[in-house]
Amino acid sequence: MKVPVKWLKDYVDINISPQELADKLTLSGSKVEEVIISGQEIQKVVTGKILKIEPHPDAEKLVICQVDIGKEEPIQIVTAAKNMKENDIVPIALHGSTLYGGLKIKKGKLRGVVSNGMFCSEEELGIADGKPIEGLMILPSDTPVGKDIKEVLGLESAVIDFEITSNRPDCLGIIGIARETAATLGKEYRIPNVEYKASCAENIENEISVEIQDKLCKRYMAKGIKNVNIKPSPEWMQERLIEAGIRPINNIVDVTNFVMIELGQPLHAFDRRQITSNKIVVERAENGEKFTTLDGIERTLDKEILCIKDGEKTIALAGIMGGENSEVKCDTTEVVLECASFDAVNIRNTTSKLALRTDASSKFEKEIDINGVKRAMDRACHLIQEIGAGEIMQGCIDIYTENVSEHTITVDANWINSFLGTNIDKEKMKEYLDRLELKTEIKDDNLVVSVPTFRVDINIKEDIAEEIARLYGYNNIPATIPSSETLRGGKSQKQILDDKTIQTLINSGLNQSISYSFVSPKVFDKILVPAESNLRNVVKIKNPLGEDFSIMRTTTIASMMEAMSRNYTRSNESARLFEIGKIYIPNKDENKLPEEKNILTIGMYGGVDYFNLKGVVENIIDALGIDKIKFEREQNNPSFHPGKTAAIYIKNKFIGVLGEIHPDVCENYGVEERCYIAEIDLDILYANSKLDKKYTPLPKYPAVTRDIAILVDDTVLVQYIEDIIAKTGGNIVESYKLFDVYKGKQIPEGKKSIAYSIVYRVSDKTLTDKEVNKVHDKILRTLEYKLGAQLR
Repeated sequence: MKVPVKWLKDYVDINISPQELADKLTLSGSKVEEVIISGQEIQKVVTGKILKIEPHPDAEKLVICQVDIGKEEPIQIVTAAKNMKENDIVPIALHGSTLYGGLKIKKGKLRGVVSNGMFCSEEELGIADGKPIEGLMILPSDTPVGKDIKEVLGLESAVIDFEITSNRPDCLGIIGIARETAATLGKEYRIPNVEYKASCAENIENEISVEIQDKLCKRYMAKGIKNVNIKPSPEWMQERLIEAGIRPINNIVDVTNFVMIELGQPLHAFDRRQITSNKIVVERAENGEKFTTLDGIERTLDKEILCIKDGEKTIALAGIMGGENSEVKCDTTEVVLECASFDAVNIRNTTSKLALRTDASSKFEKEIDINGVKRAMDRACHLIQEIGAGEIMQGCIDIYTENVSEHTITVDANWINSFLGTNIDKEKMKEYLDRLELKTEIKDDNLVVSVPTFRVDINIKEDIAEEIARLYGYNNIPATIPSSETLRGGKSQKQILDDKTIQTLINSGLNQSISYSFVSPKVFDKILVPAESNLRNVVKIKNPLGEDFSIMRTTTIASMMEAMSRNYTRSNESARLFEIGKIYIPNKDENKLPEEKNILTIGMYGGVDYFNLKGVVENIIDALGIDKIKFEREQNNPSFHPGKTAAIYIKNKFIGVLGEIHPDVCENYGVEERCYIAEIDLDILYANSKLDKKYTPLPKYPAVTRDIAILVDDTVLVQYIEDIIAKTGGNIVESYKLFDVYKGKQIPEGKKSIAYSIVYRVSDKTLTDKEVNKVHDKILRTLEYKLGAQLR
């Protein structure tokens, strides 16, 4: 933001050079990009009065002039200019002078006659503004002779260019910089005059109404101006605007721009004739709506763009630019002034979408103070009245939907000194904060700070410490060695379990893979997820890189299939992969972050089957010390083969699924091999892990081993048999092991033979045959009753 020092001096008494001021502001936390001093390169150019003009004896186009420059003797200058006459006062570049653009001037001879300098035009002084120039610059007749031309024309003006960071919207106006300047220099600053008197008897509230239809507009003020006389604004106002980088247009528009630069609050002026319905409505655009902005470009809008409408048509893009259909014209006689507050995020999104960034949008997108709206409107009315641009109507429409008030922060002064490494008196701290309009009370050792609404960047005690530090002077804070406490480092429990899991998987012959957490919505169709599945309830990315990365994944199966497909298309005969990643489940409350779950995904193809995958899963379960794991047949997951898939449970809690991927899914990914995937919830797995190893002494008493072979239906899972053995056997069943599964000759059709070896033992005595037989028979009866098993 360009801040003319001359404008800044209207509000703060500054008695140091612009460069020194810039240096001090930099040290107090305001980042200065550049100090621009116009006319600085112009040296030894003074005003002179032409006393006598004579023709050159040897050149018809040249004349010889005697010029008074305030010295004892006049000097002689030879020139080809024709527009001057005797007694005219003109700029004179003396011997050894420098002009605009670095041009050096020295005395010399023109066709044999000495010339001690050169007359100057506006072009040589750099003030032509691109206009064609013919002849010399003729100064007013009352201009003092022998004065430095920079002093006479006011050329040596300084502009300080600041980089205003997004957290300091209070510095987006000259007044904000004036506040910082006053605080830095220890001076007072003056608030611009905002007083005015409504000189028109008509009331705007009787002529138009305002409706806010969307929460993206937090406040809207409207004021009416009658009997408007459109003409150029006064020279002082034009000069201020030009120095700040704004092109003057007319008095009404210049006032809105002047207030925007001065107070940091944009305004807009509508031609009252174009508000045909006598109503202003703040609402979103229609999808595909066409609208031509002030720059003459037709733009296509959508429902995310906030607009100002007159009830029938759009007349402005809220906070960005007005419409060509409502601009102030030469014949405008009545104006409606708008001063409002709009949602910063929406403004940023709209400017990006339309590739349209304006002075107004650059301020609105940084969340400027909503309570500055009224002061800006009053200031605009004062200036309109001051320059005679129109008559202010009675009344004011002010719809304030979101009341924002100041808040307080209490911070211990001793903590501030400890935090900064300083020894600042609490009274001095109060002085620094009061300079910045952070009104402070001292209560014991605490500072109770009232934070005004224009300081949106101050919310915690560290912010208060920073304000004190920058006025105290960063260069005054002593260098100290940070205090520290030596603690024993170590990995967290999750890191330990991650390491254990990864090492187990690598030992099982797998390689780790990594994939993006954002995927395409199309992956759900590729892995056959039904349309009504909760997996399709996803977190959508607001600014995606493209459709293929537009949502956060709710399953990792698609990511693993993509990895295996990539390996297959590169002619890898087999792949053994695993990934530890996250899935994201949307929260029912939109204001809360989605739930993140840590997921282990294992993928295999080429020379493997279901049991290879199950074996890897069991290796992980054993490594993490988990017991009471159970596998059950899973037939309802459409991504997997219905007959070769199992759901995994720990203590009856579902933790994941493993099995062969459905052939249609493999075909969707272009893989002609059978693929096997396990997807496991690591958070539940880790919650049930036990890495502590407990010593168990060798048994003192002998074991009794009994084999059992039964015939069951081919559909009966061995998991059912093992559950019955474990539950019925009670404490005396030490272990059991499946050692034979047989189907074929001597086995009826639809049956299979299952054989187990069961070990019986207790730790306090030797079991008798009677005790073992009792339990063994009970197991057989239960198998027969629940599964229809027959003893072979």
